[in-house]
Amino acid sequence: MSNVNQNDIISVLKSEIEDYDIKMLVKETGTITNISDGIATVYGLDHAMYGELVEFETGVRGIVQNLNMNTIGCVLLGSEYGLVEGSKVVRTKKRAGVPVSDKLIGRVVNALGGPIDGKGPIEANEFFPIENEAPGVCTRKSVNVPLQTGILAIDAMFPIGRGQRELIIGDRQTGKTSIAVDTILNQKGQDVICIYVAIGQKASTVAKIVSTLSKHGAMDYSIVVSAPASDLASLQYIAPYSGTAMAEYFMKQGKDVLIVYDDLSKHAVAYRTMSLLLERSPGREAYPGDVFYLHSRLLERSSRVDEAFGGGSITALPIIETLAGDVSAYIPTNVISITDGQIFLESELFFAGIRPAVNVGLSVSRVGGAAQTKAMKKAAGSLRIDLAQYREMEIFTQFSSELDKSTKDLLDHGKRLVELLKQPLSKPLPLHEQVILLCVANNRLLLSVPVKEIKTYRNELMDYFRLKYPNIIEEIDTNKVLTDELIEQIVLAAKEFKK
Repeated sequence: MSNVNQNDIISVLKSEIEDYDIKMLVKETGTITNISDGIATVYGLDHAMYGELVEFETGVRGIVQNLNMNTIGCVLLGSEYGLVEGSKVVRTKKRAGVPVSDKLIGRVVNALGGPIDGKGPIEANEFFPIENEAPGVCTRKSVNVPLQTGILAIDAMFPIGRGQRELIIGDRQTGKTSIAVDTILNQKGQDVICIYVAIGQKASTVAKIVSTLSKHGAMDYSIVVSAPASDLASLQYIAPYSGTAMAEYFMKQGKDVLIVYDDLSKHAVAYRTMSLLLERSPGREAYPGDVFYLHSRLLERSSRVDEAFGGGSITALPIIETLAGDVSAYIPTNVISITDGQIFLESELFFAGIRPAVNVGLSVSRVGGAAQTKAMKKAAGSLRIDLAQYREMEIFTQFSSELDKSTKDLLDHGKRLVELLKQPLSKPLPLHEQVILLCVANNRLLLSVPVKEIKTYRNELMDYFRLKYPNIIEEIDTNKVLTDELIEQIVLAAKEFKK
């Protein structure tokens, strides 16, 4: 070897030694003192923060949920297999979060954002914390852009706006999920990204919903976050927060997002399970005292933000299951007080064949007409009052045989309205169809149609309008305004069709 090469090597070694910097890697490590039921008590992590991710020696992660004097309580986000008393735990110094990107659209993921649909990994370009501060008052904007559900009874009487939180509440098997799924289907071509969060559902139920969404082409703009009943309580607990973190990613891009939490009753039960295992004090119905804060900090994140802050919105449709129609139970009253209105579904109506089984008296939208198109506002007019009068009169007159003409007309009109509001599954109605049908009903043109034939009549009437009067349909869809001349044209066309 020549002297030149030796000199080169020596100079390289000298510079390496001079530039060598001792990098000390200090990790705060703790040990498990007790582990059972997916809860680990850890000693030695004195600086751990609430909501921080910690990593166990098996590679499983956990979230810090209890901060005691000398120990911390962690909930595991995976199997506790292989973890025993004395196992090592390290801090990650990161808050629990989910990977987010546009590639999430069209996918089915678990509560941690991992794909579970067998379509391969999802490339993520950002990481969003699952717990985030809700937008402040100054960053928000008033809710005045409608979010059409495609369900006549809801769009006409309890309009939902982009950025609103509308609760869907009712007993088991009353069509709560159907309303949410139909709303997702109706967002096709509306430039809204939909996120469906399934909490504590059967995996087969979630698969069925995914299949319905795929069949109608709704998965092209939807994400399904699934934490089935077979998952740990900790995963069911973080699922809605993960879904909201994904929604916030799109909202920051100025997009409108619709998120469905199905359902928050099971979410509260998962949180109760976790809290009792963490040895927190049980309160009313064994729920911990902070169960209200659990849902308020989740739902407060749904809002419409000002253009200066992105201009996007998150509309939330939380679902709550009641027992025997008891709206005054603990969790229902909590969520009712957080949301901007509720759609109450009644078992009696559902079994009587009135579907969607919306109770007109107990349902309300606190945003109301502000989030309704002018056309729908005018067409809906006195619909709610007419239905309320019909219900009252129906009870009042069920034992009387002789009725005067005005009462008879009121009952006949009411029966036809009820029939008109019935809607089959997965068949959301476009705005023009809703407006035309309501105009026809308001002008008492349905009185000459037998109740049993209302369904056939409405289908044939709409076919007639599409064929003969596409200009009326176009005017409603484009201007979203219902002028007196337009009402006149609709009425004349409907009379012409009857002849």
